[in-house]
Amino acid sequence: MRFRDFHKNIKIRIVETFMSGFVGSMIFPFMSIYLAVHFGTKMAGLLLLFNVFIGLGNNFIGGYFAEQFGRKKIMLFAEIFRFVAFFIMMICNSPWFFSPIITFMMMTVNSICWGLARPANQAMLIDVSTPEQRKLMYSITFWASNLSIAIGGILGAFLFRDYLFELFLALSFVTAIIVVLVAFFISESYAPVSTVLTPQEHVLQLFSSYQKVLQDRLFVLYVIAGVLILSMEFQLMNYVGIRLSEEMPTQQFLFWNIDGVQAMGFLRSENTILVVLMALFATRLIEPFKDKSVLVWSCFFFTIGYGVIAYSNNMTLLLIMMVVLTVGEVCRVPIEQSYMASIPPKDARSSYMAFDGLKYNLAMFIVSITVTLGAILPTVVMAILITAIGLTGTLIYFFISPGLDARKEDGKMKQVV
Repeated sequence: MRFRDFHKNIKIRIVETFMSGFVGSMIFPFMSIYLAVHFGTKMAGLLLLFNVFIGLGNNFIGGYFAEQFGRKKIMLFAEIFRFVAFFIMMICNSPWFFSPIITFMMMTVNSICWGLARPANQAMLIDVSTPEQRKLMYSITFWASNLSIAIGGILGAFLFRDYLFELFLALSFVTAIIVVLVAFFISESYAPVSTVLTPQEHVLQLFSSYQKVLQDRLFVLYVIAGVLILSMEFQLMNYVGIRLSEEMPTQQFLFWNIDGVQAMGFLRSENTILVVLMALFATRLIEPFKDKSVLVWSCFFFTIGYGVIAYSNNMTLLLIMMVVLTVGEVCRVPIEQSYMASIPPKDARSSYMAFDGLKYNLAMFIVSITVTLGAILPTVVMAILITAIGLTGTLIYFFISPGLDARKEDGKMKQVV
């Protein structure tokens, strides 16, 4: 299986993922600083939280609309409004006009557009791919996303403060290109049954569609396991980062004396570099093994790696464990997403993807609890708790893996027919 064998929609989406991720990473990770400067730290936190909930709610609406009106229409609608939002943000941070309030309002519009488009984007990738293609497809997407974030984040750290107008100009230009790609080059992958419904009927059908999703026990367990595993990844920037900054003594590593904050920077950089180097080779690495074995063992090593990092202050051991968990991460992601693609029925893929989009928010909720508990409980107890969270997710994957394989085989049979 090669990149050129993919459907054109997949190729365009991978290019779009890199382009938007590259420019977006120069801006959005630093917008919390922008809001804190202009609105104060406390208000900035509330504004960011508001944006998260706005995007979350629209995720469900976007999933429903993609089933009712088709993937492309929703994607195009969202990208057009996203372009308008970025263009206005550019004007509001230009040499001629400045308005933080309007800038934040446009950030909210972007969150709305993201929530609307994400389920349609994810469902379209499933629509136009075969089960055999998905591991490679998700590996390349994972690689492109991480590479764009790594490069964009580094450039943004140097450019954000003094060249914000130029960055928004670049983002507007890239988004305009994406609008053209979606409008004229991406083809519709799902033709919904044409029905005329009243607004009240749409609301009732929206709740009915998500009720059916929640009745899929295999899917619900899969999302729960995914939330538990994903929460491990978010510990690095939250509980682990706080712990290292408070507990890790300054120590010599190679030619430097580093403290806990610098250690976290080393670990983040190591993870990013290893993901970029290894993600493209992940499918070849895991090809000889069964998917369920790769999923379970990769989650196990991922969990053990973060469990040790949650406890140890030894820099050498921390770096070794980061290698272990990154190998687990790179092997896990394409398998995890490939399984996810095989679970939903064809006529409900966007609705399922909308629920799958909850994993980020629920994982962050778990992380917020661990940060709070970390201020009370000893480090060893927190390390055991964090490890237990990951192992619980791993065990869920282990127990539902026969059902996942059965669902994947059923999907292959239906594709052949």
